[in-house]
Amino acid sequence: MKVLVVGGGGREHAMAWKLSQSREVDKLYAAPGNAGIASVATCVDINADDVTGLAKFAVSEGIDLVAVGPEVPLCMGIVDLLEEAGIPAFGPTAAASMIEGSKVFSKRLMRKCGIPTAAFEDFDDFDRAVAYTRSLLGGTMWIKASGLAAGKGAIFASDPDEAEKILRTLMVEEIFGESGRSVVIEEHLEGEETTIFALCDGSTYRLLVPSQDHKRVYDGDSGPNTGGMGAYAPAPLAAPALLERVEKELIQPTIDGMASEGVPYRGLLYIGVIVTTQGPKVLEYNCRFGDPETQAVLPLMEGDLVEIMMACIGGRLSGTLVKTADGFAMCVVIASGGYPGSYRKGLKITGLDDTTGIEGVEVFHAGTRFDGGDVVTSGGRVFGVTGWGADFDEARARAYGAAEKIHFEGAFYRTDIGAKALRHLAHR
Repeated sequence: MKVLVVGGGGREHAMAWKLSQSREVDKLYAAPGNAGIASVATCVDINADDVTGLAKFAVSEGIDLVAVGPEVPLCMGIVDLLEEAGIPAFGPTAAASMIEGSKVFSKRLMRKCGIPTAAFEDFDDFDRAVAYTRSLLGGTMWIKASGLAAGKGAIFASDPDEAEKILRTLMVEEIFGESGRSVVIEEHLEGEETTIFALCDGSTYRLLVPSQDHKRVYDGDSGPNTGGMGAYAPAPLAAPALLERVEKELIQPTIDGMASEGVPYRGLLYIGVIVTTQGPKVLEYNCRFGDPETQAVLPLMEGDLVEIMMACIGGRLSGTLVKTADGFAMCVVIASGGYPGSYRKGLKITGLDDTTGIEGVEVFHAGTRFDGGDVVTSGGRVFGVTGWGADFDEARARAYGAAEKIHFEGAFYRTDIGAKALRHLAHR
């Protein structure tokens, strides 16, 4: 088979790495890829949001499977284009991708299907939105741009005055363009979070191992939010009893609800879950693998990812066994100095060769490119260094041991990835 991975970040490197292990794959491409993905795939200079160009390439090269990483091409309809051309694509259609592409759509779906989530209202009128914030008891809330905003569209407001300023930047000044013209205003929930990945074929689903992301840039969950500074799996928070509730109360109603809306969900459904005193609730849906959770989850997944993706596409997941290896995996993100604010690019990276061949370690490139014979930085999150082993301590030691070997000017990473896991494990 010829397989194309769409995207060029750490998530896509992990996908390409896993797909390259399939006995079904004869040729693997990535568009646009990065310096790390180039070690397992042929990189093609087509941007992930050039859905027409990607479809043309897939047709001309006779691609047998396209695995889409980012949400933008999914919401733009790349799966629809590929299906029209007769090319199997792993991911939801444009209509089904609205589960992430429109928070108004997803929250209304949850309300209609009785899926536990934060209390909310949605608005496309600035004055009505402001009036609503002033009617809320307690004063704290989250204001979320309805459309895609590169992970920056959810903003916490501590009181109605702050909420009005946020609403003005979103709805009047349009800092996120059309994405912020409609907003969701929802209550602030207290609890610990976990990420659930569900492989879906439209009616059936299979769970991958639960994980936990670390959004804040600095140790102790301090500083601004980022795209994710690290993750580990499995998350001890998601114990069997909790997972049973998540499946019954959150996942199955979502799959059934999408089908009843006439948009059966096929692909990877990401459910951000918060565990409150009332039980698990949905914080958000994403229509694709998460980053950096994927870099911790896929190393623990046993079996052939190509076969699993094709089963999702073909509606055959009920006859497919998805197994998870024992042990733990941890991904530590190495970021550029200044991230998530401004940062320099083109900085030479050293030490990568020292990580090659270390047992239970894989360095997933997120923001790298080649500059002559050197690998240099090209993004805010540069690497996701993943270690896995028989237990949490071994996975952690391998991830951090490898991260210490990689150097570039201004490089930094959190030193407390998995601290919450240790608290849960101590009570077992």
